[in-house]
Amino acid sequence: MEYRRLGSSGMYVSEISYGNWITHGSQVEQESAIKCVRAALDAGITTLDTADVYAGTRAEVVLGKALKGVRRESYELFTKVYWPTGPGKNDRGLSRKHIMESVHASLKRLNTDYIDLYQAHRFDVETPIDETLRAFEDLIRQGKVHYIGFSEWDADQIATALNFQKENNFNRFISSQPQYSMLWRVIEKKVIPLCEKEGIGQIVWSPIAQGVLTGKYLPGKKAPAGSRANDKKGGANMISRWMRDEVLEAVQNLAPIAQSLDLSMSQLALAWALHNPNVSSVIMGATKPAQVKENVKASGVKLSAETMKRIDQVLGSLPETDPAKTESPKSRP
Repeated sequence: MEYRRLGSSGMYVSEISYGNWITHGSQVEQESAIKCVRAALDAGITTLDTADVYAGTRAEVVLGKALKGVRRESYELFTKVYWPTGPGKNDRGLSRKHIMESVHASLKRLNTDYIDLYQAHRFDVETPIDETLRAFEDLIRQGKVHYIGFSEWDADQIATALNFQKENNFNRFISSQPQYSMLWRVIEKKVIPLCEKEGIGQIVWSPIAQGVLTGKYLPGKKAPAGSRANDKKGGANMISRWMRDEVLEAVQNLAPIAQSLDLSMSQLALAWALHNPNVSSVIMGATKPAQVKENVKASGVKLSAETMKRIDQVLGSLPETDPAKTESPKSRP
C-alpha cells in the first residue's frame, strides 16, 4: 500500500480507502462486514470512510464493532453529516443543532473519542454557510474533529466557504469527496482546478462506477445474482444510469487494456482515478475479503499516457463531464 497526503494537510491517507456505503448493515451481514474491515487493515488500508446516514446509522455501528481493539492512532476514520437520520425537521441538514447532535451520535456509534475527518455530506441551501462553518470550527477546537471536508459541492459553493474560512482565520477544508470514475468526470473542469489551487485533496467515491467497470455486467444479459444491480435496498437505483448496452459494450472493450497490463478491470479503474494528481485516495467497498485483497493491488500502479489515451478512445463520448451534474440537492431533504 502506498500513501498520499490529504490535500495540503499533514495527514497521510492510504491510496485505497475502505468505504461501507450500501454494504455494511445492508447488503452485507455484520460478520462478513467485520471480516472485510480486518482484511482491509491487514492489506495496509488505514483510511476508513462511512457516514451517519448509511444503512440508517447501522453502518457506523458495524464499523465501530469491526475496529474494536484496533489501536486508534493506526487508522484515519472519516464520517459525514447532512442526510436525514430521523423523522424530525432538524434531523437533517447542516444547522448547528444537527451537526452537534449528529457528531455526538456518530462518536457513540463508532466507539471513538474523535473523528479524523468530518465531512459535510452535501451543501445545505437552507443553512447560512457561516453557521455551518462555525459549528465545524468549534468541533475542531473541542478536539472532537481533526479535519473537515465536504462531499459533492460545486466550485461556487467551495469558493464561498473557503473565503469565509480565510476571512475568519478558521481551519480550512482539506478534502472533497466527489463521485469520480472513467465514466463520471464532472469534477475535472471546475472543482479540481479550484481544489488544486486551495490545497484540497479528492477522496473519490464510486471509482468503479458502482461495479460497472469490473466488467461483470454484460450487454443484453441479466445482472448476476447477488450483485449491486439487484440490490433493492439502494444499490440498484444508483447503478441504473450505467446499465445501458452502449456503456456495457464499451466497458467490455477495456478488458484487453487491463489484460495487457496484467490488471483486473477493477484494478485498472482504481489506477485510472489515482492517476489524477489531485486524488488523494479512492474509496472501494467490498462484500467479501477477496475483493479487498484484489483491489488493493491497484495501489502504486502507474498508467502511461498511452494507456490513458487508449481508455479515452474506447469510452468515446460516454463519460459525463458536465460540471452542472454535481449532485448537490436544490433543497434540504
